[in-house]
Amino acid sequence: MDRFDLLVIGSGPAGEKAAAQAAYFGKTVALIEHAAVVGGACINTGTVPSKTLRESALYFSGLKQRGIYGIDYSLREGLTVQDFMRHKDQVVAAERKKIEQNLAAHKVEYIRGTAAFENAHEVSVRRENQPEQKLHGEVILIATGSRPHRAPEIPYDDQQVFESDSILTMERIPQSMIVVGGGVIGCEYASIFAALGVRVALADGRDRLLPFLDAEIAERLRAKLEKLGVQFYFGERVAKTEIKNSDVHLTLSSGKSLNADTALFAAGRRGNIDELKLEKAGVEVNNRGLINVNERYETSASGVYAAGDVIGFPALASTSMEQGRLAVCHAFGFKYKQRIASTMPMGIYTIPGISAVGETEETCREKQIPFAVGRAHYENNARGIIIGDTTGMLKLVFRRDDKKLIGVHIIGENATELVHIGSTVIEMGGTLDTLIELVFNYPTLSEMYKYAAYDGLGNLAGHKMREG
Repeated sequence: MDRFDLLVIGSGPAGEKAAAQAAYFGKTVALIEHAAVVGGACINTGTVPSKTLRESALYFSGLKQRGIYGIDYSLREGLTVQDFMRHKDQVVAAERKKIEQNLAAHKVEYIRGTAAFENAHEVSVRRENQPEQKLHGEVILIATGSRPHRAPEIPYDDQQVFESDSILTMERIPQSMIVVGGGVIGCEYASIFAALGVRVALADGRDRLLPFLDAEIAERLRAKLEKLGVQFYFGERVAKTEIKNSDVHLTLSSGKSLNADTALFAAGRRGNIDELKLEKAGVEVNNRGLINVNERYETSASGVYAAGDVIGFPALASTSMEQGRLAVCHAFGFKYKQRIASTMPMGIYTIPGISAVGETEETCREKQIPFAVGRAHYENNARGIIIGDTTGMLKLVFRRDDKKLIGVHIIGENATELVHIGSTVIEMGGTLDTLIELVFNYPTLSEMYKYAAYDGLGNLAGHKMREG
């Protein structure tokens, strides 16, 4: 039996970074991957592909140029799925290569196969046309990620009815699409296909998009998507899905009917745990099929840890990486990384993009935190005008008593880059005065932080201060 200090199951963001972290500090590490390629959903079917397709949609549709030059032209003639997917394929290939190189550089032993627990310290690995391999790990990290939930009543054929993984195998750009689910994945793909000129309808059982977002930001997104042509059906669940005469026909709970060339169901994911035989290790899962962990990412079995999508929310590549690193630092007593920042930013790659960190107006009310807000708009910012984004907004949420920054919410170009200024100020306990004292390059979108802070001071004092 081959023995290692650490066994990692899964090569997505959590698994790769955990393996490299432990190996960097001299531990012997083996990484087991079930799929034919490294990277997990992040690289192959989720984060990187969808974000790259967003850029392709912006390029082929000319949306950015419309804001700058007033150009309004149709989608490039003769655009094929191959054209649309080409850049995505190149980026995915490059990211896979980077992961392979990182594992090799850290001397992590890479094992292709399907892992299953024998006990809390041993796993067996099944490999095609090869004998089963037994591995022992003093510590084992489960980082197997998640996959789309495929409800049995939905007639998935991956030709007309897709989920968020299989949509990447589509053979043609449809004329119309129904997106079921107003979460992150549903909103991202709805905006991408709407930008390409596809007629998109989005149905969701809730009364708004992305309920975890600040309501003002979510409403701005809805309005922008509506301008792109997306039709919304809120408070609606899908009662029946049928493929009729080459069309997808959906009957909603209200009795309304929707018809389109294609349908994308983006209504939840489930952990990849089916083949792990977790019961042999004593690893408990919750009623959603996700692994329970404590604040150190240790499962109910001593020495067995879990990180990334397989443990559930927030299920972001950025947080998964840090969870994996932190898990092995705790497991081996490394003094290098003992905590993750108390607030973690999230990025949503819709068109327009959104990023947020910390408290919203709604959570402040729920927690009875006395708060005020400050806003700055792209239309009043020189850089915003230069790049043609005149509808974006940066919003600050801060405490009334000490002006301490507790939330940042951005919708618009470069939102996912800009948010890190705010998250750093929050983590350092900074206030509106911190932002006012900072010097920002001009012209930049970043300087909106200063003017949002001035606006916040004006709101706090009971009068409006002019932005600019």
